[in-house]
Amino acid sequence: MSKTYKPYQPEQDLLLPPSLKDWLPEKHLAYFVSEVVDELGLSGIYAAYEKDERGQPPYDPRMMTKVLVYGYGVGVYSARKIQQRLSEDVAFRVLACHAHSSDGV
Repeated sequence: MSKTYKPYQPEQDLLLPPSLKDWLPEKHLAYFVSEVVDELGLSGIYAAYEKDERGQPPYDPRMMTKVLVYGYGVGVYSARKIQQRLSEDVAFRVLACHAHSSDGV
């Protein structure tokens, strides 16, 4: 009798897009960072952006702050490394709401 294995089909597409939040443990540092940044007063940053009408719309300062604080918290200080992690790391993608290097972040 031959050994049976659980199904393994890497070519199988997902029927629905997954929620990345389902891929992180409930008490993950990314959630803590997100909650803390949500409580910060970022009105000064928002005010500076409101005055500037040049160029493309910027990314939300709250999202950028979350990604930066989380990156520093896990030892990623380089903007290029953060950009790479936005494509490859689930926690970074959760904080950025799927914005990643192919989007220009």
